[in-house]
Amino acid sequence: MASPDVELMAHLMRRAGFGATYEELEEYAAKGYEAVVDELLSPMEQPDLEMDILERYFIDWKEMNALEINQAYLTYRMINTKRPLQEKMTLFWHGIFCVGNSKCEHGRQIQQQLDMFRELGMGSFPKLLLALSIDPAMVFYLDNCMSHKDAINENFGRELLELFAMGVGMDGHANYSEDDVKACAQAFTGWTIANAIPRYPYGRFQSQFAFNAADHDYGEKTFQGETGNFNGEDIIDIIVKQPSAGRFIARHLYNFFVADEPQIPAWQGTPPRDINAIKEMEDAYFESGYNLTAMLRVMFNSDWFKNARFEKVKSPAETVAGTMRLVQDFTSPKPGLHPIAMEIRYMGQDLMNPPTVEGWHTGKEWIDGGNLTERGNFAVGGIGDGSSPGIRRIVDRLVEGDSLSTPESFVDGTLEAIGPIEVEDVTRAALVKFAVDSEGDDDRSRVVRMLRLTVSTPEYQFA
Repeated sequence: MASPDVELMAHLMRRAGFGATYEELEEYAAKGYEAVVDELLSPMEQPDLEMDILERYFIDWKEMNALEINQAYLTYRMINTKRPLQEKMTLFWHGIFCVGNSKCEHGRQIQQQLDMFRELGMGSFPKLLLALSIDPAMVFYLDNCMSHKDAINENFGRELLELFAMGVGMDGHANYSEDDVKACAQAFTGWTIANAIPRYPYGRFQSQFAFNAADHDYGEKTFQGETGNFNGEDIIDIIVKQPSAGRFIARHLYNFFVADEPQIPAWQGTPPRDINAIKEMEDAYFESGYNLTAMLRVMFNSDWFKNARFEKVKSPAETVAGTMRLVQDFTSPKPGLHPIAMEIRYMGQDLMNPPTVEGWHTGKEWIDGGNLTERGNFAVGGIGDGSSPGIRRIVDRLVEGDSLSTPESFVDGTLEAIGPIEVEDVTRAALVKFAVDSEGDDDRSRVVRMLRLTVSTPEYQFA
């Protein structure tokens, strides 16, 4: 059985990244838990992906207009990143600050937004909100380029309050009024985009943010009880100091990293699953001057995080990336990456094209009959015939050790090698039965079949 340190590290890497091999977990455990947390929270100290290699294989890299090639690139990053928490936070913000290909100038524009999340997504929340407000993809997606001082469009202003920074309400009370929505929209008038450079002969270019002073409402506004000649930056400064902003970020972090919560529309009338955990993150938010890394550090080092194992249904992206990190078959670009990226879509998470500005609902809503079948088939197919580098190493470890000495140790060794993960008694009994029934078969073939059976269990769907 895996040591408690390795089991805890496996939990951390499932949540703060996309999983890790058993060998990596042993290396992390040797460093110590808090040291690894500090390492995860300092992504710039780790190397980024080698972009020159990517450019050799993604021949349309510089253009990247099509949604699918952008999805393949994002999937490749999740599988191979040396900065797992940075990439996980990019996915986190992508599910909150939603922009979809269904209403976008081109796919590359969303990819550039994700680059912004990588740069700012673990730092200052006000800086992140400001960058979001001038992001051409967001300006276009939520129609702020169509909002004028004499004819405001409330789309961006409303979603900034409802879905991006405060939430509709908490503790049974509304967090903002319709007058706040109007004032917010007025403050962001003139925040628009300039026409992009014509696409030919060099392909598409991204639109650029532009401030049109002649179209900005310079009048007095009242927002969240404060009155002044506010612009967009002033609105953000007021938003981030509201108790609702701290609660909003804390609940999202808890739902994404700790345990499945009700979806955001229910938050006004549904208290947090663990109010003390939320309070600790809220305190870190305000005490640090709205710093996201401070909240993450409190969360990852807490007992409530460490004890929340297998309390989350994996998202499709986590399922695919985690399985491929285990398989170790796409550690460099090669044909076949696009179909792997499409598996995330088939499981119900069309990356870079969320169903609405509300993003994807999480938890049990990831699972229905079709999606569960797709998940199981992908995991079993990923294990394949045992020829991939990662699976060969697992097979070697189990065959050359003493894991096959008894049916029970065979099951324990397999669960350890792919997790370690925990299973219910009924699942364990089924795995032990296979171990007994397969005695006498070729050892390597037997291990691969056990691996396939294990990743097809319901428990493999939890992080």
